[in-house]
Amino acid sequence: MKIAIVCYPTFGGSGVVATELGLELALRGHEIHFITYKQPVRLALLNSNVHYHEVNVPEYPLFHYQPYELALSSKLVDMVKLHGIELLHVHYAIPHAYAGYMAKQMLKDEGIVIPMVTTLHGTDITLVGKHPFYKTAVTFSINKSDVVTSVSENLKEDTLKHFNIKREIHVIPNFIELDKIRNEKHISCQRSVMANKDEKIITHISNFRRVKRIPDVIKVFYNIQKQIPSKLMLVGDGPERDNAERLVTDLGIDDKVIFFGNSNEIDQILSYSDLFLLPSETESFGLAALEAMAWSVPVISTNTGGLPEVNLNGFSGYLSNVGNIEEMAQNAISILKDDTVLKQFRKQALSQAEKFDIKNILPLYEELYRKALENSKSLIN
Repeated sequence: MKIAIVCYPTFGGSGVVATELGLELALRGHEIHFITYKQPVRLALLNSNVHYHEVNVPEYPLFHYQPYELALSSKLVDMVKLHGIELLHVHYAIPHAYAGYMAKQMLKDEGIVIPMVTTLHGTDITLVGKHPFYKTAVTFSINKSDVVTSVSENLKEDTLKHFNIKREIHVIPNFIELDKIRNEKHISCQRSVMANKDEKIITHISNFRRVKRIPDVIKVFYNIQKQIPSKLMLVGDGPERDNAERLVTDLGIDDKVIFFGNSNEIDQILSYSDLFLLPSETESFGLAALEAMAWSVPVISTNTGGLPEVNLNGFSGYLSNVGNIEEMAQNAISILKDDTVLKQFRKQALSQAEKFDIKNILPLYEELYRKALENSKSLIN
């Protein structure tokens, strides 16, 4: 199949999942065309089946906000015609599904019928989509998609609750590439750079937005380090970072916390981690938790959104109510204080992660692609 993938090219979960999906599809013989405004951060163009097309948005003084949706839909039309693309897979409802629908209509006028698969990732529904300015367009875009998928049951329920959706929503969870992780031979950073031999390494990775509750991460760690010699690795960047740095200083733990900023060395950091903290206000799935579990790192998280579908309480880690810092710290200490217990949780975390291996998830997408293509061909005939 010739498939166009439209996504955000940033460090966020939706862009990472879309990129990894495309790369794996290319390995299985599909011709993949990434179409976005910048090369995705995890995209390596080392496969003849992988192509990248940049969407350029000319700057015109007339426009206060440059019309990216128009540029994207025009680019989609051009690439479909030039490369014979058979299917669009758009990640994130706004603006990608909206632009995809416009492209479909323009192509239809030229006698080209192409199906569109829309994958809902979370904030396109729970944050952006619910806003009155966007809700009508989001609802329209989802209903005009040929196939709609969601990364968790919780997100599917949220979507059906808040939007008048007439399409069936298929749940296909996010995934990790366990083979890639297990074959990781080159670990560039050394554990001794991050922590002493007797210290546990606790990690948090996010975009440092308010919904991630970064102060809770720091306060949970503050309670842990009182009883367990440990260091906190904070990976990522965003609007809450300055406040986080101030809180670390106020608590007097500057020497126990490392701020990495955005990093491409996530696998290396996770490979040395003993515990992962994710006390978010909400998570539609919890990809960061899954990536940690794939490195045999147990997770202390909240029980919100799709997290209970990923992190099994008492098995791969523990779940707590949002804001329950004391319980999260105690759960963390119960894992870290006994190496035998930690070893068991590590084993169980990996076991849970194996359910989300890309080898189990990819065929679900391929089957939906086939059905979407069959349906579009029946419309032509």
